[in-house]
Amino acid sequence: MLKHWKVLLIALALCAGASAQRRGNAPKVRKAPREVNELNAPSPDRVVAIVGATLVDGRGGAPIRNSAVVVRGDRITDAGPRASVRVPAGAEIFDAKGLTLLPGLIDAHFHLDGDEPLPALFLSHGVTALRDPGQWVEAYDAVRRSRHPVPRLFLTGPHLDSPPAAYPADSFVVRDPAEARLAVERFAEGGASAIKIYFRLPVGLIAAVNEAAHARGLPTTAHLEIVDAADAVRAGVDGIEHVTSFGAALLAPREAEKYRQAVLADNAARREGRYAVWEKIDLDSARTRSLIELLVERRTYVSPTLAIFERRAGDRDTTDVHLRGFRKMLDFTARARRAGARVVVGSHSIVPHAERGWAYQREMELLVEAGLSPSEVIVAATLENARFFRAEDRLGSVERGKLADLLIVEGDPLADIRAMRNVKRVMLGGRWVSTGEGAKEGVAR
Repeated sequence: MLKHWKVLLIALALCAGASAQRRGNAPKVRKAPREVNELNAPSPDRVVAIVGATLVDGRGGAPIRNSAVVVRGDRITDAGPRASVRVPAGAEIFDAKGLTLLPGLIDAHFHLDGDEPLPALFLSHGVTALRDPGQWVEAYDAVRRSRHPVPRLFLTGPHLDSPPAAYPADSFVVRDPAEARLAVERFAEGGASAIKIYFRLPVGLIAAVNEAAHARGLPTTAHLEIVDAADAVRAGVDGIEHVTSFGAALLAPREAEKYRQAVLADNAARREGRYAVWEKIDLDSARTRSLIELLVERRTYVSPTLAIFERRAGDRDTTDVHLRGFRKMLDFTARARRAGARVVVGSHSIVPHAERGWAYQREMELLVEAGLSPSEVIVAATLENARFFRAEDRLGSVERGKLADLLIVEGDPLADIRAMRNVKRVMLGGRWVSTGEGAKEGVAR
C-alpha cells in the first residue's frame, strides 16, 4: 500500500509541474549574459599569428617581450613568449615588432543617444565590447543592422526609475515590487545582459530588482546619487555607475538629505549641486572609510566615469568649487582602488575634454591621474570589466581559448597610458577592423 501512495504522490507532483509550465510559472533557465549581436566567425582554417609584440595580456602580470599570439577562426589558440609558441605552417603573419598587443577594451558605460556611427568609431579605437546602461534595446536596431562592424553590444534595456522619471525617454517606471520583478523579466527576455537601476528608485524597490535579476543570472548596476550607496550595496547592487553616486553616502546625513530633496524637487539641481556636495566631503572621515570597506567586502564594481565630470581651470563657467569637487572625485577613486575596490572603465561616450571617439582613452588617462598605475587601468579596462559583464570566460584577456578581440598600439602604455591613443590594429572575433581612413565606415577585412 505504501508503495502505491508513493507512486501517486510522484504522479501528482509531475502533474503539478506540467500545469505550472503551462501557466508559464516554471523556473526560468539561467543563462550567461551575452551580447545581442552574435558575430560571424572566420573560417577555422584561417590562422593568424601576431609575432614580435610586447604582450600585455590583461591579467596584470609582467609584460611578455617578443611574444607570439596565434588565432584560429575567432579563438586564441596559443599565446606566450615567441620561443615557446608554435606558429602553424601557412599562418598569416603579422609582424608587430616594436608594438604592444593587448586585449580589446571593454566599455562599461556607453551611451548611444542616437549617434548610430559612434559604436563603429569606438571599435576603430580599440573598444571591442560595450554596455549601454539605460537604453531601450530597440534603440540599437539600426546599429545591429549596419553592414559595418561594431563592438559586441551588451545592453540593459531602459533604466528602472520611479515617478516622476528623471529621463522619461530612457526610463521604465516601476512603482512596487511586483512591477519591479515584471520589468526585470521583460528585459531579461528581450536580451538585457544587466539591469540598470536609476536614482529615484527607493531602496526597497532596489532590493526587489536585485533579487529578480540575480534569479535570472543577471548583474545589476546603479546610478544612485540621491540614494545612500551603502544602503544600495547592502540591498545587493553589483555595480555603481559614476563616482557622484557616492556623494549622499559620504555627506553628513543632514547635508545629504538637503541635497536629496533638492534633486527630488528639480532634477537639474544635480548639475551644479554635485560639485558643491563633493567639495564638502571629508575623505578622511570614518564615513568614507566605512563605505570603501563595504565596497571591498561586497566586491562591488565601481565605474567612476570621471571624464564626464572633468573640470579644469580655464573651462567656461568653472569655479573653485568645481575644481575642488572634481579633485576629490579623483582622490576618492584612487582611495577605493588602493583599498581593493573593483574599479572598471566606462567612457560615457561624449565628454568635455576628449574629441569624439576618444572618451574611453580620456577616462583611462584620468584614472592614472587619480593615482592608479597604468597596469591597474589596463586590467580595469579589460579583464575586470569582463568580470563585471560576467563574460570573463570568453573576453578580457589574451589567453588560449578566449575570443580573439585584440588591440595593437604603438608605444608602451605601461610607461605612458597615453599610448592607448596610438591605435595601429584592432581585431574583433578574429577579423581585422580598419583603423585608418576607413575607420568611420567600419570596414572589416
